[in-house]
Amino acid sequence: MAAAASSQQQPVLTYWDRNPPFAAVALAQAANVALQHAADLKATNKTNATLKFPSGEELVGVPIILKFLTRLGAQEGSNLYGPTPLAACQVDQWIETSSQLVSGQQFEALCGRLSDYLSLRSYFVGYGVTAADVAIWGQLQACPLWKKVRQSPAAAHLARWFDHMSSLPACAAAVEDLCPTKKREAAAAADTAAGKGGGDVGSFDVGLPDAQMGKVVTRFPPEPSGYLHIGHAKAALLNQHFANIYQGRLLVRFDDTNPTKEKDEYVENIIKDMQTLGLQYKTITYTSDYFPQMLDLGERLIKAGVLYADDTPVDQMREERMHGIESKRRGRSPEETLAMFKEMQAGSEEGLKNCLRFKLDMQAGNKALRDPVAFRCNVTHHWRTGHTYKVYPTYDFACPFVDALEGVTHALRTSEYKDREAQYYWILEQQQKVWPGLPKVHIWDYSRLNFVYTVLSKRKLTWFVQTNRVDGWDDPRMPTVQGIFRRGLQVEALREFILSQGASKNVTYQEWDKIWTINKKLIDPVCPRHTAVAAAGKVLLTLEGAPASPESSTIAKHKKNAAVGSKTLLKLGRVWLDQADGQEVQEGEEVTLMDWGNAIIKSVSKGPDGQVTGLTGTLNLAGDFKKTRLKLTWLADVSELVPLTLTDFDYLITKKKVEEDDDFEQLVNPTTKFESAALGDVNMAALKKGDLLQLERKGYFICDVPYGGSADKPAVLFSIPDGRTK
Repeated sequence: MAAAASSQQQPVLTYWDRNPPFAAVALAQAANVALQHAADLKATNKTNATLKFPSGEELVGVPIILKFLTRLGAQEGSNLYGPTPLAACQVDQWIETSSQLVSGQQFEALCGRLSDYLSLRSYFVGYGVTAADVAIWGQLQACPLWKKVRQSPAAAHLARWFDHMSSLPACAAAVEDLCPTKKREAAAAADTAAGKGGGDVGSFDVGLPDAQMGKVVTRFPPEPSGYLHIGHAKAALLNQHFANIYQGRLLVRFDDTNPTKEKDEYVENIIKDMQTLGLQYKTITYTSDYFPQMLDLGERLIKAGVLYADDTPVDQMREERMHGIESKRRGRSPEETLAMFKEMQAGSEEGLKNCLRFKLDMQAGNKALRDPVAFRCNVTHHWRTGHTYKVYPTYDFACPFVDALEGVTHALRTSEYKDREAQYYWILEQQQKVWPGLPKVHIWDYSRLNFVYTVLSKRKLTWFVQTNRVDGWDDPRMPTVQGIFRRGLQVEALREFILSQGASKNVTYQEWDKIWTINKKLIDPVCPRHTAVAAAGKVLLTLEGAPASPESSTIAKHKKNAAVGSKTLLKLGRVWLDQADGQEVQEGEEVTLMDWGNAIIKSVSKGPDGQVTGLTGTLNLAGDFKKTRLKLTWLADVSELVPLTLTDFDYLITKKKVEEDDDFEQLVNPTTKFESAALGDVNMAALKKGDLLQLERKGYFICDVPYGGSADKPAVLFSIPDGRTK
């Protein structure tokens, strides 16, 4: 089949449009083979690329299509199988390996191994491009996880090779041909390298002021007063992303200036969460590291007339700030304020009545500028410094100073702090006047992440924990990083979701469905399939023509991904069905028992309440499964079945969008956890905590508690949402 062959003689390559066969189209180009291709509008994520011939024959799956095109190209004079029979066998082996490069838990590890292999090589086989290179390039090009993994040092050699392959005319043409938007993304990536922004999906071309390639420093400053939630995750990942865009670095600093709220537990778990999120930072610092310098800075600002000591009661101070009324203490002399600052540091009776305030502008329309507090007393034990200090800087005082002192060039903050931006710059300017050498810091604000039926206030989340509405900060109903990951969200899905929004300043409420849809796309190709039957009302089907004792066979855990492994299937003349399936079947109907074959239902027995109490049937393995109405999951009636507790969850809040003045305690959902007993196949005894799986016809789950070996110690599985609103 030469390139000049008529279109009627050419095979047609069809595929799902969201998984284009880049390798096949590029290989046809490189091999000078004419190839028609078209997206199949009826295809789904379960559809394999298919090469359809005029004769009616088909080749299904990218690997076999690549082998065919390579052989065909050899007839036209191309040599993409290498120079020797050994090379040709190696190429075939790499083509098979390439099919394992799909989004999932093993993707990054496999990329690391491929990168190691390329450390001293330019190509996978021999000294030139072969079909092996095109196959692996095509899989990486189609895999959304590759954009993240290629940033890892462990994938450096693979990324170098990938960029070379992408520059080849055949590969570049395949990208443009199959997915023109990929060309625009490639241009965005080139812009990123040039410091113009870019990003995975959303726009990051925000024009950071004075940003210089290699010199941008961002920071993630969590307060250790709770666990990280998904909003903090957005802040962390955006700061990391901007640092990466400009080839700069990310700093992590705990803002520990309020000992009343801070705990070791929070620090330890925030560090754990940052590691889970994959943040790249060299060291962790603490605002408390700089307490001595800030006390010194406070004295300098007092002497400069910028700070004054104020003993106005808190409620009165709040009212005066609201109405623009100056404090009666505003005229205190620097000497008097300095003496009172000493009393505050000593924790004396008089000192504890005072705070230090900035002498800014009590008539400012922006109330954040109305003499904000700079230092306040607190005799509570500090988690890190103990009782060394009795006075602490506020966030407003500490943040600009420590940002500048640590060399932060760009402070990214959510737009809720927009009104405090002028305050930040004014305070930093005053600090620079008395502390020579403090550099300028730029603020860039972005939209806060909001979700429907969700509160992200630490105060409110703490309330849920303290009132036992949830089982802790890592409860899967909580929007904390640990909560959503315990529910089954993958960090790759979170990253893709966050970066897909770009650095937008538009405040919106996100639907949870979107992030769970992304998650499903990642886990479905690698989730092992298992079977479970609901314990309540389970129905025994007695089959004629079936084994009288358990008969064992081995089948794939995932029909489309052999790398997931195999499992044991037990067949027996007595099998359990769900009550719901028992209600559906009719006497005389032929049904399909999944992974076994067809059976004809002979009788349906029901109790007085209408519940099905038993079924009988006859195996009909010669039957056509395409003609049956019902495809049923089932389990052989053996003692080794694994007891399960299947757990589903609802939102903690009943209102879609919680307003600022809502009494959220009145919006709490009274029932948010639902448990049901089930029996699982014998393979589920080996499930470990954190294992992902799909229960056929029931959905995706994550193992939270492994099977304990007895009926009173069932495996506990949490349902993973799949993005379809229930």
